[in-house]
Amino acid sequence: MAGWPQIPIDIGKGYSHCFGCGKDNPIGLKLDFRQDGKIVRAEFTPTQFHQGWSGIVHGGIIVCLLDEAMGYATRFAGMNCVTAGIQVRLRRTALIGEPLIITSSITENKRRLVKTEASISLKDGTIVAEATATQFVIKSKPGR
Repeated sequence: MAGWPQIPIDIGKGYSHCFGCGKDNPIGLKLDFRQDGKIVRAEFTPTQFHQGWSGIVHGGIIVCLLDEAMGYATRFAGMNCVTAGIQVRLRRTALIGEPLIITSSITENKRRLVKTEASISLKDGTIVAEATATQFVIKSKPGR
């Protein structure tokens, strides 16, 4: 795409320190997404370390959960992508200690751009937030 910086991404190094899913990141969210058909799913229970206002999950954490889910939707489909654009709708506050269900799927797949959607809900199905994103398909460094 014109105007995009040409930044090499070494996919071969893995993502063990990823803030969203990295198991070796001591301050990360350690999300564990599973695939169920065409949907990816994870559960997350926020703690006081994820709050903005007292007792309420920070909006940036909510957006991170959605973005990570949409990244996993493409990853499980065999693509390595970065987020090119994201739109988020916050529907209600999420409370600290309240288990959250994060789901995502691909809605459109073109050659270099993939559209995804994600949602966060409570265990009873109440929607907390929804998002759509455009993911840019990246290639690994030569030799990978």
